[in-house]
Amino acid sequence: MGLDMYALTTNQTPPQPVDFSEPDDARQIHYWRKHPNLHGWMERLYREKGGKEDTFNCVSVALSADDIHQLEIDIEAGNLPPTSGFFFGASDGDETKDDLAFVAKARSAIGEGKTVFYSSWW
Repeated sequence: MGLDMYALTTNQTPPQPVDFSEPDDARQIHYWRKHPNLHGWMERLYREKGGKEDTFNCVSVALSADDIHQLEIDIEAGNLPPTSGFFFGASDGDETKDDLAFVAKARSAIGEGKTVFYSSWW
């Protein structure tokens, strides 16, 4: 058990930026295991975009080009929020290179006209 985190793409535009069902054509472009600080960043974005679920688990949040840009800034500045949770593990700072690899993949997908979104399961 633990925090499994996914970045996916779809050719569809979700009806709203949060709490949408995973589209049939969703394809995984990145995976993280137990990186709670990134998860905390995504939860903050989810709440800013109107996410209402009490628990940020098994819900989706779409990531715009602006969101990806801000994520890159926050990764490079070491500004992912300290986050903890049952079975979350710990972010230790070694994730930066992998996180920036995701940023590159997300930018490429958005450039191709795809929607990038985040989901997790714990």
